[in-house]
Amino acid sequence: MSGEPLESGHVVVARAAGVVRLPARFLMVLAANPCPCGRHTLTGAGCECPPSAVRRYQARLSGPLLDRVDLRVEVEPVGRADLMGGGGRGESSAEVAVRVREARVRAAERLAGTPWTTNSEVPGHELRTRLTAAPGALMAAERDMERGLLTARGLDRVLRVAWTLADLRAADRPDASDIAVALELRTGIHRGVPLKAGAS
Repeated sequence: MSGEPLESGHVVVARAAGVVRLPARFLMVLAANPCPCGRHTLTGAGCECPPSAVRRYQARLSGPLLDRVDLRVEVEPVGRADLMGGGGRGESSAEVAVRVREARVRAAERLAGTPWTTNSEVPGHELRTRLTAAPGALMAAERDMERGLLTARGLDRVLRVAWTLADLRAADRPDASDIAVALELRTGIHRGVPLKAGAS
């Protein structure tokens, strides 16, 4: 199966009796260990997998599939303090839900009069030509494209994430820091920019 339904949001099934168009908009979540034993990236965790085994294991996820993943997050193991309930707590789900609702309202208001209501639905062409980021904001993304770290499809996905980051902090449009965070979430390369979740 091609990755087209991930972009179009629908699947077309053609048979002799006719053609059926089915909805296929969904959230895809993938999880994978870094190596066969699962301890490759953990400092001092005792991974004994040879480099060739690590490369072979990681190559099982194809480039075209990974190119359709917007966010890549390395998850650290739960520490003893967190496991026993002694670790620090972050925001509550209710607090995060309020911020997400507000961001979705901002996106819907910006996209009023278009066929779309969320950033994920906006075609890449519109993001590059009509709903543009702040002047100069795309310099890091352009460098990544020149270096082969980012594809054209990847740029569109970075822009969608950057717009969501801007909506989360109540900004008019993405700036260079939003693009940097979106690039870091996509490529895993640290950009030295903290995530600005709240209002600026």
